[in-house]
Amino acid sequence: MKEENQLIAQRKIKLKNLIKLGIDPYPSGFNKLNNAIEIINKYKKLKKEEKTKNKISIAGRIMTFREIGKASFAHIQDSTGQIQIYARENDLGKENYKLFTKLDLGDIIGITGFIFRTKKGEISVWIKKFQLLTKNLYPLPEKWHGLKDAEIRYRQRYLDLIVNPQVKETFLKRSKIISSIREFLTKHGFIEVETPILQPIYGGTNARPFKSFLHNIKIDVYMRISNEMYLKRLIVGGYEKIFEFSPDFRNEGIDATHNPEFLQMETMWAYANYKNNIKLCEKMLKYIIKKVFNKNKIIYNKTTIDFGKPFAKISMLDALKKYANIDAEKLNISELRNLLAKHNIEHENNASWGNATALLFEELVEDKLIQPTIIHDYPKETSPLAKIKASDPRFVERFELYINGWEIANSYSELNDPELLRKNWEEQELRAKGSDEESQPMDKDFLRALEIGLPPTSGLGIGIDRLVMILTNSPSIKEVIFFPFMKPG
Repeated sequence: MKEENQLIAQRKIKLKNLIKLGIDPYPSGFNKLNNAIEIINKYKKLKKEEKTKNKISIAGRIMTFREIGKASFAHIQDSTGQIQIYARENDLGKENYKLFTKLDLGDIIGITGFIFRTKKGEISVWIKKFQLLTKNLYPLPEKWHGLKDAEIRYRQRYLDLIVNPQVKETFLKRSKIISSIREFLTKHGFIEVETPILQPIYGGTNARPFKSFLHNIKIDVYMRISNEMYLKRLIVGGYEKIFEFSPDFRNEGIDATHNPEFLQMETMWAYANYKNNIKLCEKMLKYIIKKVFNKNKIIYNKTTIDFGKPFAKISMLDALKKYANIDAEKLNISELRNLLAKHNIEHENNASWGNATALLFEELVEDKLIQPTIIHDYPKETSPLAKIKASDPRFVERFELYINGWEIANSYSELNDPELLRKNWEEQELRAKGSDEESQPMDKDFLRALEIGLPPTSGLGIGIDRLVMILTNSPSIKEVIFFPFMKPG
């Protein structure tokens, strides 16, 4: 820390000296016309020591610096990557060259010059003129060790992006994944919409919300935990195929796969049911993998995940049989509760058959679903907003997609019977009066919308952060969110 403070003090002295010389260390703008990787690719056929006549204009942050008498080599980094630059006293003049040699790692400069290939074969920019664009006052992490401390990386993402090129590559892939989803849905007739983040009533899933107070009209308000209820209002209003990239907020734990603020993509599709969305979900995932990575298989944590094959499809009851050797069909509620106790699974004493079955599935099966797997037919108690299966009223028309043992997508046929939904919500409110902080409150305006008439509809939600984690082989959700939530440090 002492050495770092000394370096900062030295750079502040340099800053004052620049100002005394009449040099603006923070000028306004620069006419940047070229990028590092564009130049390297365009001139890759140059022979050693061959020069071009074309002038270029480039800008970036100095990452390396090597002075050899009256000439210097350095590397600058822009948004596309790094390129070598070359400066000579003969070209710049004695005073300007001296100024060039006084630059620090981390300074941002603008350059005009031409391209050549060095004797050692590296495409480089021969500087004819340069300009300091931003003086760096805080030393970058030491070159050979980089920035590896996870806490610092997440808190100071700007430094992380500068010194760890693979981090920027992860976020570029995230952007491409989101773009490919948007492209796929648009091609299939979906329209992108926006719904409120700040809501007077939260709903759409079971989760504890963030609560605030709107002073102007003196009411409690909540950050949305889901956008589902508003998307369905738009279907009532006449839209038929819509989607939204929805930042959602849940007041829950923070770990490798959970962040209080996260991104979901949710669709709503009129006249469709959950079986239609099973097909859409699988087709979309295959499209993303091919579009972004140009292959069908992804390596995550040394395990090959195959998106090329048809996704496995199995009911929750059959998955319990297959992976946990539990036949819930043949067990009564007491036997299921005994199994919960045997496996030390936390549960309410009066857990129903459906809730007990779902808890056993979550604890004993989920982590075994490594390859893309569709789990369908959930107990009705788990999904108050889903339509009950006509063939077996114990279950609802719902599925979830699991990859690497994580829930990646969720879909169901939407319950559009207002009276049945009212009863479900009344049960939720009773639970909320007890110990269940994640129960959904009744939304009377939404019930009014259902009374006007919601056509048969099905929505599909995809957790973007977890999907990006898998597709970029990232071990933590903090690796794929630019600024994950951190305790004050």
